Amino acid sequence: MPDTDPVLLRHRALEQIAMVALYGARVMMESGARAQVVHQCAEMMAHGMGAERVAFRSGYASLVITVTHGVNSITRMVDVGRHGVNHRLDLDIRRLAVRVAQGGMGPAETQAEIERLVRDTPRHPPWLVAIAVGVACAAFGRLFGVDWPGFAAAAVAATIGQYVRHELIVAKVNGFVIAALIAFISATLGEIGAMLLHSGTVNLALMASVLLLVPGVPALNAQMDIMEGSPTLGSARAVTVIVIMVFVTVGVWLAQALMGLLP
Repeated sequence: MPDTDPVLLRHRALEQIAMVALYGARVMMESGARAQVVHQCAEMMAHGMGAERVAFRSGYASLVITVTHGVNSITRMVDVGRHGVNHRLDLDIRRLAVRVAQGGMGPAETQAEIERLVRDTPRHPPWLVAIAVGVACAAFGRLFGVDWPGFAAAAVAATIGQYVRHELIVAKVNGFVIAALIAFISATLGEIGAMLLHSGTVNLALMASVLLLVPGVPALNAQMDIMEGSPTLGSARAVTVIVIMVFVTVGVWLAQALMGLLP
């Protein structure tokens, strides 16, 4: 019977190992993990589930893994979705990788645990995140010299901008378009608010209102990936950061043009 062929059974087992390891790696990539950590966790999970040798390659839009046991080997690839930041989920997957590496968890159990973490890992409500982001942007503005009326304007503008950004992300709008739109909205609101509150630092309040768009985690990951031996992924992340900043600049420029501040 074909279903009892040991070669076929081993091939199926390797495929399960490969796909589960890729699943965990994809979740980590989409949660903002750097390449070296993704590689290590994927290899730990694959070895823990029974693979003897593991080769892993990460790209910005895809991940590839080859797992081997004896003379049997299989290679699989998955696409990577939108890169975001979710450190809590990232750390949970890392802890799971350690547990799997210790043995005793098969592919089915590991996949079920990853799915549970993706589903049940707590997330702050969007309105709370928006308020926190708004206050953080205004606080940075205060460090740059924004006065208190400008602080209030920047906080409100950045809060609204963050909430709108969340809704656009949920609607699966292109990330670069989101950067330009939110830069325009936040900069315009910050500028109008600062003027209405008679702030003496209107331009600084405007700039503080768009600090939520600075891609800090991708920029740091780009540097770390290049230094840790993943120059292709690091370069792709760096280019993404640069393009995002270009779109942010366009959004701010349009806001200034609308308000007649350009010379």
